Amino acid sequence: MSNNKIDKTAKQVLDVIGGPDNIISAAHCATRLRLVLKDESIAKTEELSEIELVKGQFSNSGQYQIILGAGTVNEVYNSFIKYADIKESTKEELKKEADHKMNPLQKLVKLLSDIFVPIIPALVAAGLLMGINNVLTSKGLFFTGKSLMDVYPNITDLANMINIFANAAFVFLPILIGFSATKKFGGNPYLGAVMGMIMVHPDLLNAYGYGDAILNNKVPVWHIFGLTIEKVGYQGTVFPVLAASFILSWIEKNLRKIIPSVLDNLLTPLLTVFLTSFLTFTIVGGMMRAAGNLLADGMVWLYDVLGFFGGGIFGFIIAPLTLTGMHHSLLPIDIQLIAGGGSFLLALVSCNNVAQSGATFAAMLLTKDKKMKSVAVSSGISALLGITEPAMFGVNLKMKFPFYAAMVGSACGCTYAAFKHILNVAPGPAGIIGFVSIEAGNVINFLIAVTISFVAGFLMTLVMSKSKKLNKSF
Repeated sequence: MSNNKIDKTAKQVLDVIGGPDNIISAAHCATRLRLVLKDESIAKTEELSEIELVKGQFSNSGQYQIILGAGTVNEVYNSFIKYADIKESTKEELKKEADHKMNPLQKLVKLLSDIFVPIIPALVAAGLLMGINNVLTSKGLFFTGKSLMDVYPNITDLANMINIFANAAFVFLPILIGFSATKKFGGNPYLGAVMGMIMVHPDLLNAYGYGDAILNNKVPVWHIFGLTIEKVGYQGTVFPVLAASFILSWIEKNLRKIIPSVLDNLLTPLLTVFLTSFLTFTIVGGMMRAAGNLLADGMVWLYDVLGFFGGGIFGFIIAPLTLTGMHHSLLPIDIQLIAGGGSFLLALVSCNNVAQSGATFAAMLLTKDKKMKSVAVSSGISALLGITEPAMFGVNLKMKFPFYAAMVGSACGCTYAAFKHILNVAPGPAGIIGFVSIEAGNVINFLIAVTISFVAGFLMTLVMSKSKKLNKSF
């Protein structure tokens, strides 16, 4: 791409967002220019969409983000900071600046996002592997009463191998969360990983066998200083390790203030791990396990009580929740539900994402803007596979009525998904290929649900485009 076009874009963006005086800091990620502005109301967002290389814009977590695309964003950013005469910032520095502009709820959502987003690739990889194992071993998926493994016994060892690959991330999930959460809380992430290892140590009763052990009165315990402490692991749990990571970070930081530097490397890790582990197994772990179960049970209760009506409501509001970043808070609940036998969240979120895709493709047919058509094609395919950001911010929100249509389409698909009680047995891609993580008996229903969402989102966009009132926004 020519330097003239890059420089022109950088100057146009700088002018549209209010000039250098309105910039607090600037950074970029793989596809987006990320800015923290003093006053976002000054930015001429509508004019931004007219810039040739700009593919979309949105604000989230105190950051004004401009979508430019991979590769292009690096070049534009370099020119941008040169013309703005500001220093280069890292994403971490930018986040600190943005944090000051957020309310407590936004900060909580961002905290969960910062902890779980880094481990999503591991969970998606494990979820897809589990989905492949599901395809190989589920009875009745391809043959009546039999699985692929039954019909072709020579793939048994392959299925067993894939099952081990798939289960690893979930069996040792507290290690991943411990590392990520402790790092976020300001502690030593490797101590956080050690804490996660302790919580899933093989000498502990596996958490998945805890319920049966209670019923049979066979829960192993430690007897220490008159205390009876349950010797139970935390496989598949989220909230206990989050609490343990916070406590570990707090203890470590405070110990470093009081322990002499000559003994710091020796005593701080020792006391941090010991005190955190003791508190986790005596008080915190049990309380947080109960809290996690209560939250998951509450979600299931609402789902069961409201049924398909509740599914429709959830489907209608998931897109606005995504705009705020609150969808990241669903991942811990999804994991907790899976540990209990299955989650209904993947089907519902997939319906929302596919509905956004349907609305985007309809918008592509309706718009006469060649740039918008190009963005709609690529972003529509992306949304179909579970990545909705380009579709939502680059097309649907710009035209407005496709976004509303997608909400309706999502509600339709989610209503069907809730009616059929579609469950996922592992985290997976929240799009049309999410069927690999769905329990075998509901794969067809899942595909029907996302098809309903796509078609409804597509048709509702065409219908809403006839409204003069809605079309004013385009």
